[in-house]
Amino acid sequence: MKYWQALIGISFTWIGFVSAISFMEAWLKFRAAGVTLTVGLNIGRLIFSYLNKVEWVFVLLSLVLIYAGGGLMYKKSIILLVPVLMVFLQTIWLLPALDHRAVLQITGANAGPSNLHFYYLGAELIKVVSLIIFAIKLFR
Repeated sequence: MKYWQALIGISFTWIGFVSAISFMEAWLKFRAAGVTLTVGLNIGRLIFSYLNKVEWVFVLLSLVLIYAGGGLMYKKSIILLVPVLMVFLQTIWLLPALDHRAVLQITGANAGPSNLHFYYLGAELIKVVSLIIFAIKLFR
């Protein structure tokens, strides 16, 4: 298998993880019978924490393959900086802030209104679109 083929596989697997969790699980869990807000928030905290760890594995694998591929791989991989930046921002800012809000809600405190979920969703959309563009560029 060539480096670019492995990168395409990683890209689409990454897209699948983000799409399934961020665009489906995140809101569907609250529709299940018996899932209270507290239970849903605890599930979300756990799942998004692990999604973030899995995404860092995708980032590292991608960077290793790009480095191993060298030359033309570098030019085709510039767009990969976008999802890497999104994962970085989510790791250092969005996920800790959302986790803090969830803990406040779980403990009964009023977290107040926030746009953090919209920022997170925006980052996920940007990430998925840039990964699709990256994978298409690798096909060429």
